[in-house]
Order: sequence, then C-alpha cells, then structure tokens
Amino acid sequence: MIALLIGTVLISFSAVFVKLVQVDPTASGAYRMLIGGGVLVLIIKLQRGSVWHAGPPLKAAALAAAMFSLDLIFWHKAVIHIGPGLATLIANCQVFILATAGVLVFGERFRWQLAVAIPLALAGLTALLAPDWGLGEDFQLGVILGLAAACAYAAYILSLRASRRAAAQAPAMANMAMLSLLCGLILLPVIPLLGESYAVPRITDWGWLAAYGIAAQVLGWVMISNALEHLPASRVGVTLLLQPALAFVWDVLFFGRAFSNVQIAGAALALAAIYLGSLGGVPRGRVPVEASSDDGQRAGDDL
Repeated sequence: MIALLIGTVLISFSAVFVKLVQVDPTASGAYRMLIGGGVLVLIIKLQRGSVWHAGPPLKAAALAAAMFSLDLIFWHKAVIHIGPGLATLIANCQVFILATAGVLVFGERFRWQLAVAIPLALAGLTALLAPDWGLGEDFQLGVILGLAAACAYAAYILSLRASRRAAAQAPAMANMAMLSLLCGLILLPVIPLLGESYAVPRITDWGWLAAYGIAAQVLGWVMISNALEHLPASRVGVTLLLQPALAFVWDVLFFGRAFSNVQIAGAALALAAIYLGSLGGVPRGRVPVEASSDDGQRAGDDL
C-alpha cells in the first residue's frame, strides 16, 4: 500500500513539471517519454532483458503510442491554459468513456454506478467551471483540450490492452519502454507542425524534464504496477484518486491558484463521480499500468 501511495504522489506532480518547465508543451511531452523510455531501457539491459519485439507486438505498441501522444499533446496544452488541477481532473473523465465503451462495445453489464456517476460528474464540472467560464477564450480552449485529452486517454487505454495481448510473453516493463520510446519519436516531428520549438532554454529545465521523465514514467509506474498485483481493486481505485486531488493541491501551493467554495465542492463531486464511474468499466483509473505517468488517473493502468 505504501508503494501505491508513493507512486500516486509521484505521478501527481506530472502537471506541475509541465507547468514549471520553460519548454513548449508538446516538446516537454516528447522529452518526458524519451528520457523515461531511455531509463527503462537501461534498467532492462542491466537485467539482460530484451526491449524490442517485432511483428504484431510492435504494431500494437505503435498504435498505443500514437494514442498516448495525442493525450499528451492535449493534456499538456490544457495544463498551460487552465492549470494543473483543472486539466488533470477533466482528463480523468476518461473513466466515463471507458465505462460507456464497456457497455456499448464490449457487452458489459450496465451498472447503477455509471447511471449515478454521469449526472454527478456533470453537476460537479458545472460548479467547478462555471465561475471561470467568462474568463475568455483561453480558459474555454483549455477545457476543450482537457476533454480531448480524456477521449485520447480512453483510446490509449483500449489500445494498450491490445498491445499487452499482442506482447503477452514480454515483460510489462519492456512493453512500457518500447511504447515510451515510440511515443517520444512520434511527438518529435509533431513539434514544429504545431508551431512549437525544440528549445530547452535553461539547464534547470533539463533538470525538470529529467525529474518528469523519471518520476512519472519510471518510478511512479514501477511502484503502482507492483502494488496493483497485491491490493484489492477498490482500494487501488480510491488511492489513485489522490492523483487529480493532489494536482489541485499543488496548483494552489505552487502556482497560487484560488478556488471558491463552490468550485471545491464541484471538484469533490467530480472526484466522487470519477470513482463511481471507474467501478463499472473497462480498465480502472487514469493511469494505465503501462503508463502510470499521466498522467496519468493518470494511473490506471493501469493507468
């Protein structure tokens, strides 16, 4: 349980790193994946393991990497527009997309939790976003990007399941390393297409990027994925909710973000809805085990 808590706290800093580093959002995502993937490869090689798996495993990992690349693009930009707290909570609404897909696409039983969670989430998000909606197009664009990130992250988790099936014989860490490197390579050529720069202006920015890649892509994932094997799903789901909740706390502590009592109540409702929604769907959480970044809940994996 301690490992799960530490891993969740580590990934909760993901949005903070995105906000702190003086690097364009897509570039910071690319560097995170390449640094994290590189460290994972080093660990695997020290253990005399294999990283690359050709054929179907590589194709499946490439699809998952493409979906996660979209998620990082949207989520990183949302963090810049509306801050770590809001961007992370909105992106975690992917649980509703996954739960709905479970019912409509995978033939899972419709559960009462989903029926309660959706209107609860809408009420919470309305209370949370309405007071700031009039701030202008920048804020509204950030909300839209957060919702786009939720859609992309749901697609990532579904494609990740296919990736793990295709590489069933490969260790999860090897699959994660391959996916991370592919994601970084996909993002690199996208940076100039979005009008962004590869520049990392300060030495301290490289430090933040290294911390981002190692904390989110390596340490957080290892701790969470190891804990998932030994804990009940309900306890994991509740603990992983710390990730968006802590993102709100860091937004207040590090960036001086102020939330009204109504907004705090709305955030609490949305978090409760996210938990209920995660009880009845496809994979749980906002951080797939393979990517415990997000990023991360952004950890459902498992992530």
